[in-house]
Amino acid sequence: MNDVNDAAAGQPDEERSGGEQPREKQRGPVVLRRQQRNESSTTDQRLLDSRGHSDWVHTDPWRVLRIQAEFVEGFGMLAELPRAVTVFGSARTPREHSEYALGRELGAALARDNFAVITGGGPGTMEAVNRGCQEAGGLSVGLGIELPFEQGLNDWVDLGINFRYFFARKTMFVKYSQAFVCLPGGFGTLDELFEALTLVQTKKVTKFPVVLMGTEYWGGLYDWIERTVLSHGKIGENDMKLLYLTDEVDDAVKVVHEAYRAWEDTH
Repeated sequence: MNDVNDAAAGQPDEERSGGEQPREKQRGPVVLRRQQRNESSTTDQRLLDSRGHSDWVHTDPWRVLRIQAEFVEGFGMLAELPRAVTVFGSARTPREHSEYALGRELGAALARDNFAVITGGGPGTMEAVNRGCQEAGGLSVGLGIELPFEQGLNDWVDLGINFRYFFARKTMFVKYSQAFVCLPGGFGTLDELFEALTLVQTKKVTKFPVVLMGTEYWGGLYDWIERTVLSHGKIGENDMKLLYLTDEVDDAVKVVHEAYRAWEDTH
C-alpha cells in the first residue's frame, strides 16, 4: 500500500471510515500537517477551475517561472553570438548631438573589426551605436527592458529581446560581451558601469576592459575615483587600471581588440 497518509496515521482506511482526517496531507512534494492540511480542494481542481481568482499570476512562485523563462530565452538567443562588445549610453541623446555621431561611428568601427554590438536597444546613444553597426554590415543586438517610458527596440536592432527584469538583462550584457564601452549617460549607464567594475574587481567575470569614451564628460568621475576613493584606501592601485579613458574611437577599438586577443591566447 502506498498511501502516505495511512502510514503517517498509523491506522488503515477502515479505522478512519467515521470521517477522521489523516494526520498529514501531501500537495505535490509539500507535506501539510495539523491546521495547514485543511484545504477544500486539490491542486488539480484549482488548475482546471477557470472560475477561480487570477491573483496567483502576481505571486512570487509565478514570478520565479517568468524569471527562469527570461534566462532561457536570453541564453537560447545569444548562445551562438559571435564576439561582441556591449555599449552603454544615454537614451536622451538627440540625433543631432555630437554624442549621437560618436555612437554611430563607434558602432561602425566595431562592426568593421568583426565585433557584434550589444546595447540596451533603446533610443538616443543606444540607437546610434546599433545604427552604426547595422549600416556597416555588423550584427546589431538590442536587449530591451520593460519601463514606463522608452518602450520598444530601435529600428536598427537586428536581433532583439525584451526583458521584464533588470538582473536577467544584466546577466546577458556581461555573459556575451568581451568588453564594455560607456558613452555619456545617466543613472542607467552609471549602474552598468559600476556593476561591471565590481564583477571584474571581484573576479566574478574574466577580466575585460571597461572603456569610458568622452574625457570631458567622464574626466570628473575618473578624477574623483582616483583622488577620493583611491586616496581613502577604498580601492587598490590596480583597480584604477580597470578603467580606460579616451576620446578616440580608434583608441577604444584598439583596447577592445587587444584585450580580446589576450583572452584568446589563454583559452
